[in-house]
Amino acid sequence: MPRVTLSRALSLVLLGVIAPAVATGVPALNAQTCEADGDPAGDPARAVKFVCGTTNPEDLYQVPNTPWVIASGRTSDSEGPIYAVDSRDHNVREIFPAGALAPQHDGDTYRACPGPNYVFQPHGLTLREGSSGVHTLYVVGHGAREAIEVFELDAGGALPTMKWIGCIPAPEGTRRINSITALPGGYLGATNFDTSGGELWEWHPTTGWIEVPGSQMRGPNGLVSSDDGRWFYVGGWSDRALVRVSRGQTPVRVDPIPVGFNVDNVRWGPNGKIIVAGHVTRCAGPEPCEPAAARVAEVDPSTFAVEQLLDYKGNDFFRLGTVAIDVSGEIWIGGINGSLGIARFPR
Repeated sequence: MPRVTLSRALSLVLLGVIAPAVATGVPALNAQTCEADGDPAGDPARAVKFVCGTTNPEDLYQVPNTPWVIASGRTSDSEGPIYAVDSRDHNVREIFPAGALAPQHDGDTYRACPGPNYVFQPHGLTLREGSSGVHTLYVVGHGAREAIEVFELDAGGALPTMKWIGCIPAPEGTRRINSITALPGGYLGATNFDTSGGELWEWHPTTGWIEVPGSQMRGPNGLVSSDDGRWFYVGGWSDRALVRVSRGQTPVRVDPIPVGFNVDNVRWGPNGKIIVAGHVTRCAGPEPCEPAAARVAEVDPSTFAVEQLLDYKGNDFFRLGTVAIDVSGEIWIGGINGSLGIARFPR
């Protein structure tokens, strides 16, 4: 499996932004054209390629059984678009707010929602599969209101369309909802990202928000769940670990799986393993360390075995990695802090 490795020279880290890459084993990039140069050693397999046309694609979610990848972008603390990326030709289209269908509020399911919202910063994404290419897409939104915005996503046509159908206001007292996961029975899970002490929450139309007992941790970030709903898998940003948390068990079981970097988002891979993505912007202790714009590992949820996949220094075009998914045998990495595209690495 090809790897992109860090140089032994340390990058400059300023305010959490990775400085431009120096001449190392990572190919240089022309930020104006979004074209990756060939590998300096002459190995084209190590070239870093990009999907162009996105601004700060913080989270990525591939729509099942389609070529489409949904990406959440951000242009400010309160605004951003949602993109549909075609994995066949890497074309990018904005599908929200531009191109969105007229809203249709499901007031029975989303009774606490005051109405449509077309201006917010999209963040974490998750999808509840439907039928005939029509699914429910949940999007964490920041800005004028802190809520999960809910859409009907129709991926059955030539281009996916989004129609706003409701929202779920964030639990009172939470600092910042970060990631979400669809659970069986209409439930939804969410992380409250707070490095001084966050936790997991569950929502259902009949109960509202309920805090998951025993889920308290520093900086819970990314979130996925098992198909049967018995386990949460949390990106432990502060703990530099993937954290498995039991659901519906007493006492609650919490199993940290160290991965060696600040974990941002987590995603299921096609092989049943969990793809863990994040970064290293500061050393965890007094010893020197090598910063990384993006690190990616794969974790076996049964054995807790960890395999490191990628270490990437970044450059002027791609600053800070936040999520990784497997798309047709490539690792795609989304990012923020001035990241202007989705990085693509061969597996």
